Amino acid sequence: MTTALLSAVRGNSVLRSETPPPNVPAYRILAIDYGRKRIGLAISDELGLTAQPLDVLIHKNRREDIRRLREICREHGVRHILVGHPLHITGEAGEMANETARFANRLGKELGIAVELADERLTSWEAQQITNEIGSTRPRKAPVDAVAAAILLREYLDKKRSAILGKE
Repeated sequence: MTTALLSAVRGNSVLRSETPPPNVPAYRILAIDYGRKRIGLAISDELGLTAQPLDVLIHKNRREDIRRLREICREHGVRHILVGHPLHITGEAGEMANETARFANRLGKELGIAVELADERLTSWEAQQITNEIGSTRPRKAPVDAVAAAILLREYLDKKRSAILGKE
């Protein structure tokens, strides 16, 4: 798992899943690693096979952040947004998880796009490990927040595919 992520961040910055999902409509999913200072972004391909770090937005204010996210959604044809929900390791929601949920709710209302919260425990840690490993040998290709969003999205796509394949 980590080897694939390392090569993705080093090379083409795409996190690939093993098998294509059957009967899945073509549209992109935007994953957001929300933070008070930075917002990490990753995007899927239209078939839901890959998760790719996209960008990191520097937080300005809610209105401006949502305006920039609206532009990104239009530009990339996003029809679903996944927002990382930073639960405590125990699974409980703290102050940041509540703030993130409010942001996700407002984002859905403002953009008119389906927004879903997804457990992001340990994605930032995993992203930091990956960027640290490649940082010693090569300049970082993708900022840690965007890598964390890509990990969140890859896990989501894998779970979705497993659920679909398990029903057949």
